[in-house]
Amino acid sequence: MTVRLDSPLTLPCGARIANRIAKAAMTEGLATPAGRPTPALDRLYGLWAEGGAGLLITGNVIIDPDHLERPGNVVVAGAPDAGMAAALARWAAAGTAGGNQLWVQLSHAGRQTPKLVNPHPKAPSAVPLALPGGRFGTPEPLSRAEIAELVTRFAEAAAAVKAAGFTGVQIHAAHGYLISEFLSPLTNRRGDSYGGNLKGRARFLMEVVEAVRAAVGPDFPVSVKLNSADFQRGGFAFTDSLTVAGWLEKAGVDLIEISGGTYEQPRMMRIKGLAAEERPAVPASTAAREAYFIDFAQAMREKLTIPLMVTGGFRHRAAMREALATGAVDLVGIARPFCVMPDVAARLLAGLEALPRPEDHLRPLPRALAFLRPAAGGACAHRLCDDLLVLRAALAAGSQGSARRADPAASCGAPGGTPPSGDHAGAPGRPGVRVRGKTQPPGLRPRSGAGKARPARRPCRRSRLPPHRVPSRR
Repeated sequence: MTVRLDSPLTLPCGARIANRIAKAAMTEGLATPAGRPTPALDRLYGLWAEGGAGLLITGNVIIDPDHLERPGNVVVAGAPDAGMAAALARWAAAGTAGGNQLWVQLSHAGRQTPKLVNPHPKAPSAVPLALPGGRFGTPEPLSRAEIAELVTRFAEAAAAVKAAGFTGVQIHAAHGYLISEFLSPLTNRRGDSYGGNLKGRARFLMEVVEAVRAAVGPDFPVSVKLNSADFQRGGFAFTDSLTVAGWLEKAGVDLIEISGGTYEQPRMMRIKGLAAEERPAVPASTAAREAYFIDFAQAMREKLTIPLMVTGGFRHRAAMREALATGAVDLVGIARPFCVMPDVAARLLAGLEALPRPEDHLRPLPRALAFLRPAAGGACAHRLCDDLLVLRAALAAGSQGSARRADPAASCGAPGGTPPSGDHAGAPGRPGVRVRGKTQPPGLRPRSGAGKARPARRPCRRSRLPPHRVPSRR
């Protein structure tokens, strides 16, 4: 039977996804300083729930408040109090209003925690990021007791979001965050049972999966976002990824989303990093000209039966149909187009042939990282300015009631609109941001150095952004 975009997908746990289009995770940065969901998140996911996608996956929901991916992350650390439980329930209700699946991406940033959040983050080993600018501190190795506590935190967070009404979870084991750091021999130099060979380096991930499954039960979707490779010489290789994916399949994981890269080698953004690059040897396909990781999915499909999802680069309906028809993927992940066209899934299902490319009209990186270049044959970043676009969509939702009634070109930097200015974006109406245990007052944002704060820059008159308040991750 031919698989089409509107074909339903039944997962191993029995859950059903109405079609083959998924909104992939994008960092929103719309939580309160305490890490609680806000009405802006409710509005945003309400729009996306009405947009026709069978699956929505949230941005990073952090299990440890000291290890944010960026200020503004939602934080679920332990059993939530009554206020947090109510906020999560409102978010879940808004995000499932269209009858779609809504999964929470559970994450811990590890050594990629910004220095302004934590100057000495925890990681498998004391291996700092090899990036200029001093934006990340030197990590401290986790003790075995701390590792066990983190496993418990992942499970508690999964149970909490299930109780709130979310319909699944995704464990973030990619992009150089904590679990990905354990998997890579470059960042995991431990001599105990959580390091060494691949089985040892994957132990943390497998313990998290086991604990999460025990916390949510057999009928609740549990997925994993896994790097196809780190694309760094001596790092987590595709052969390693294939082996780990097999272990995840045997452990009862319902879906694997295939990605790749780290902050040092950001191939999930199709940008060449500073680290020595190593390209895994997998056969190339014509679809790879558009979808970033489709070749890895095709190679995995030859060995695995678990449902696979690929995100990054899909912009034409024909390429999506080809990826599904060949059996390489079971779900097509789309990210940035949802920011400028919240009902992109419904439009694809109705026959839309090509999606907007807002990345072509945005500066991909801040001036300080201008030395990084797009990879050969590649478009701009999968996560490129994602938080900026999400915030603009949220603004349109709040001011006009529906982003579909707003002019995407004017509000989100799509063709015909004004490209955004500046390197950072912040959520409107936020009372402040907690940094190193302190709350910065409105209109101020932290800067590196002596812990001082300076007034926010005035927005460009051509830009419709509010004053910049929170540093965003590129």
